[in-house]
Amino acid sequence: MTLHSNLIVRFAEPTDYSVLFKLIQGLAEYEKLSHAVTGNALELKEHLFGAHKYIEAILAESAGQAVGFALFFHNYSTFLTKPGIYLEDLFVLPEYRRQGIGKALLTKLAQIAVERDCGRLEWSVLDWNESAQEFYRSMGASILDDWRICRVTGDALTQLGAVQIIHN
Repeated sequence: MTLHSNLIVRFAEPTDYSVLFKLIQGLAEYEKLSHAVTGNALELKEHLFGAHKYIEAILAESAGQAVGFALFFHNYSTFLTKPGIYLEDLFVLPEYRRQGIGKALLTKLAQIAVERDCGRLEWSVLDWNESAQEFYRSMGASILDDWRICRVTGDALTQLGAVQIIHN
């Protein structure tokens, strides 16, 4: 647990799943992607705390209220032969921005990465979000212009998974 004046940054607990999902909806609204949120709070709870944990989350609380979060999972670098942490989402409620909360969340993630002997901490940032890019650079992040995200979802994922593989 990290304490900055009245700010607490801590790992999410099973009782936090609904407030965490509301923050995710807030992030989607900020990114003008509310229509893309098709999951639900119970699925999130299962993926955070179920038999197979796919993700982890940390929450930022101010005066007992959740005001931000970071959701992450492990990935792996074959070149470094070390695990890494991929930050899927970082979000602070608009009225709590510019108070060091995003920095506290990223700092906590960096501490987790160091404690777990990870080779890197990485994430994506929207190309139009220049204030976030400036913030990330100020925290020591490099923005990799020569890499692009590839994604297969929905019907395309189902079709790709249905391809028959021929074994000789």
